[in-house]
Amino acid sequence: MINRGMIKTGSTMDDHSAKPTTSAVCAHQESFTVREHCSEGVAVLAIGGAVDLLSAPQLAEAICGALWKAPAGFIVDLTDVEFLSVVGISVLVAAREAADAMSVRFGTVAEGAATSRPIRLLGIDTVLALYPTLADALRDLR
Repeated sequence: MINRGMIKTGSTMDDHSAKPTTSAVCAHQESFTVREHCSEGVAVLAIGGAVDLLSAPQLAEAICGALWKAPAGFIVDLTDVEFLSVVGISVLVAAREAADAMSVRFGTVAEGAATSRPIRLLGIDTVLALYPTLADALRDLR
């Protein structure tokens, strides 16, 4: 079973001077999207926009919700992600660990400069199973 504490986001540092304004947060939240669907027992979260400090908690919440349903497989599709921060990557690593603990196969669709490049540069491609397309991930995780 997964609980919300299994996937952590953010840092412990509190910088009050760097907090965005309410209108900036609202505009940012509108550019971040999460769509969930299921394909033959495999849950797919299709993410869009920027995955950063502001949106990482939403991503973690969506992942927890999808894993709570105990799918046979789980894919995070980053095809429409324009920016992936280190915080976003840490959410993906925590999600993979949570999926492993539940014996749920986990994959990440990431191809290109905004997604697979930072994952590979950090060496996280040794931890996350990366696929260039959703079709490739579905074929492997079914």
